[in-house]
Amino acid sequence: MQKCLNDEHCLVCATTIGLEVHHVFFGTANRRKSEKYGMKVWLCREHHTGNTGVHHNRDLDLEIKKWAQARFEEEHSREHFRNIFGKSWL
Repeated sequence: MQKCLNDEHCLVCATTIGLEVHHVFFGTANRRKSEKYGMKVWLCREHHTGNTGVHHNRDLDLEIKKWAQARFEEEHSREHFRNIFGKSWL
């Protein structure tokens, strides 16, 4: 099982059906960093790759990035986050 920031339910709608892992910070380098730091969340197919999903909805993408960064900062500093991911979304 992959380590994710949320339990096995869609972070957006809470369904447990058709879940997919979403790397919060994607792109070649950031995908590896998301893997290393567990910056992944469960999303249903619609909220992942569907028309209203994070890959097509900039507002949802930013909301999840902010949420994930806040979770990271519960154990680490914002400076540490910036050093890893290059910027802050908060």
